[in-house]
Amino acid sequence: MSQAPSGARASGGPSGGASVSGARDSGGVRRRAARVVLLDREDRILLLHGFEPADPAVTWWFTPGGGVEADESLESAALREVAEETGITAVRLGPVLWQRSCAFDFDGRRWEQDEWYFLARTDAVEVDTAGQTDLERRSVRGLRWWTCGELLATRETVYPTRLAGLLRRLLDEGPPRSPLVLGTEVDRPATTGGDDRGGTYG
Repeated sequence: MSQAPSGARASGGPSGGASVSGARDSGGVRRRAARVVLLDREDRILLLHGFEPADPAVTWWFTPGGGVEADESLESAALREVAEETGITAVRLGPVLWQRSCAFDFDGRRWEQDEWYFLARTDAVEVDTAGQTDLERRSVRGLRWWTCGELLATRETVYPTRLAGLLRRLLDEGPPRSPLVLGTEVDRPATTGGDDRGGTYG
């Protein structure tokens, strides 16, 4: 998750980490990110629990993944990020499910990113966060396997905002023939127990 020009990684933001592809005059950055819908044998999804370092009450859940480094494919970035953030390396990477663009504020900066969400399967359930960076350790509270029902019921903030409904459709219908375009979203984390339920598909 290297960030140009300093090489620092920023992965705890609302949509997780990514390497910066270019800085903007406004102080914001735009980046490409490979994200992973990682499912276990029981169809549970693994999410990270992020928070704003300057205000730990502002929290959200998000999928593993992060920025595409120079000369790296989206597939390679997806597998690398899962290994770094979760310690899980036995991953069977599938197709791209969804594409979206998003914008969010994190760690005192404005970020804009284009995301590709891959389906992946694993038989592993134990996680190891030893590969996380200092910023990740300062902005990720933990990891959790969620059932689809738990996601549909939660009142915690989850990104992408329609993840619960998207996961339900994936489990019911299988992967789409071509990636679903989710459009552009503005990620606005709420305080713990906020009203963002993770949304429904559509």
